Amino acid sequence: MDDLEITDLKHAGAPNQQMDLNGAQKIFDTLQSSKHTQLFNTLMERAVIYSRIRVDWYYAALDEQLDLDYDRTVAHDEFISSCATLSQKMKETGEDSKWRFAIGKDRKSIGDFACLLHAVIGIRAR
Repeated sequence: MDDLEITDLKHAGAPNQQMDLNGAQKIFDTLQSSKHTQLFNTLMERAVIYSRIRVDWYYAALDEQLDLDYDRTVAHDEFISSCATLSQKMKETGEDSKWRFAIGKDRKSIGDFACLLHAVIGIRAR
């Protein structure tokens, strides 16, 4: 796979822009091609866990949402940490890590990215 080009960032969710499914698919391909397989797998597992909790939270009654808040925050923090770890390792070994810039620093946007990665897996599993 070709390196994620800076010009692709507009499609992948450059800061101040909303990530879309096509951008998430490009980033997924970049991540999947990394030689850091275990870190990629951990990031994907954490994306799925976070996005599932986020959906559960959405459908929960208010009192249930309050019960889920802590788990949701922990899962979100773990996903963000996985993004940072994988991007750092990729950068250290000369792999394309521009994807980390593309997902931005905003917690909500990074959470949206986790949900989009979950969608990418679902679509590719058909």
